[in-house]
Amino acid sequence: MKKQPEFELQKSVVQYLLLKYPKVLFLSDTIASVKLKIPQAMRNKQIQKPGFACPDLLILQPNKHYHGLFIELKVKSPFKKNGQLLKSEHLERQQKTIKDLTERGYYATFSTGFDETKKIIDTYLKDNAKKKQIYF
Repeated sequence: MKKQPEFELQKSVVQYLLLKYPKVLFLSDTIASVKLKIPQAMRNKQIQKPGFACPDLLILQPNKHYHGLFIELKVKSPFKKNGQLLKSEHLERQQKTIKDLTERGYYATFSTGFDETKKIIDTYLKDNAKKKQIYF
C-alpha cells in the first residue's frame, strides 16, 4: 500500500490532540485518503455540499474569539515564496472554504507540517486553558 504523507501527518496531529487535549471534541476528514468505488462515491456526493472543501481537521471548541478551529493540513506549503497560493483548482476551493468559514466566525487556516499545526492548536486552545474550562 502506498504511503500517504498527508494521512500520516493527520494521524500524528490526532494522536497529539488525544494526548494533550483528551476532552476536546474534533472531527478528522476521512474521505480524503479513501478510494471509493463508483456507487460509494455517488452516494457520498449526494450528501455533500457542492463546492465545499471540508478541512482535514475540525476542532469543535469555541474560544473567546472564534466558534471553532478548522485546519487544512499540508505536508508542503500551498503558497509560493511571495505568499500567493499555488495555482491549483483544488487549493483554490480549499482557500474559498477557509475564507467562508472565517467570515462565519471560525478560525480556519492552512497548516504545513506537524510543528506548525501543533502551534496553531496550542495557541487557539490556550485561552480555554487559562479559564480552566472542563474541556481539558
